[in-house]
Amino acid sequence: MSNNFGPYTTAEEVASVFASQIKGKHVLITGCTWGGLGSETARVSAKFGAALIVLAGRSQGSIDATISKIKQETPTANLRSLIIDLASLESVRHAAAEVNAYEEPIDILINNAAVMASEYFPTQDGFEGQFGSNHLGHFVFTNLILSKLLESPTGEPRVVNVASSGHHFAPIMFDDPGFSNGKTYKKWVAYGQSKTANILFAKELSNRYNKKGLLAYSLHPGSVDTNLQRHIDRDVEMKAGMVDFQGNSILTPQFKTFLYRKTVQQGASTTVVAAFDPSIKEQSGLFLNNAQVDVSAVKSWALDDDAAQQLWSLSEDMVGQKFPLA
Repeated sequence: MSNNFGPYTTAEEVASVFASQIKGKHVLITGCTWGGLGSETARVSAKFGAALIVLAGRSQGSIDATISKIKQETPTANLRSLIIDLASLESVRHAAAEVNAYEEPIDILINNAAVMASEYFPTQDGFEGQFGSNHLGHFVFTNLILSKLLESPTGEPRVVNVASSGHHFAPIMFDDPGFSNGKTYKKWVAYGQSKTANILFAKELSNRYNKKGLLAYSLHPGSVDTNLQRHIDRDVEMKAGMVDFQGNSILTPQFKTFLYRKTVQQGASTTVVAAFDPSIKEQSGLFLNNAQVDVSAVKSWALDDDAAQQLWSLSEDMVGQKFPLA
């Protein structure tokens, strides 16, 4: 990558470099509560000329508040709300049907919404909550609107999965992804599994659809204080000892580098790079960190093509729907 972006580059600084790539694009972002990474990505996309931004979330009131804030800065922004509850496949399918009825194609899909280190809860379909919301909801939604992405006149639509260095906590627990219906549940291990799934899903999307022009990426936005961390007192968690699926401390020297605090503006920069940087087209399927492609930041279990394929099959089995090549 030729640009000198780094950990403290802001989303707006990135967007100013790629203004010509943003202008005219149709962008759909999940998880757009004001003050979060999704809303900041939407704000800068609007400011630099995206033709349409679809803000997807569970609450109409929350989306409306974000739209109002963006309109204050960019009154001409073309913003559209989409209600989606990623913990309900019925809601996901309804939202996908709404998108498929749009006149416009989608150029960029940013799967940003997430639940982080919550206590155990089942989704409406009975899946472990973090895996169900962070992965399976996005898996079904993305696949159901894939034809809208492949219609992109750019010929190079993108899917961006906002993952996390939290994937270091765990690989996919293929034998028991639901933690025995919560009996063996550990919130950080479950979060790690869901973030590994985000990375492997981007990899498999790229493997399957790159010949059709689709580009897919995953990323770590940094440690950003947003509504996502509402379940967490970070100091308490650190003192309690954060351990991975094997009981080893997660706080390795490398992992500690992922914990440097960033503002929302700095955290969203990596998303904007993944969505719009033309120089990373040949690196589809890879992971970004600090606004750069950075495979060294990824655990081996999240780089494995066989695991990516296995996760796709597991996900299809869990949701009861096959997604053959479009």
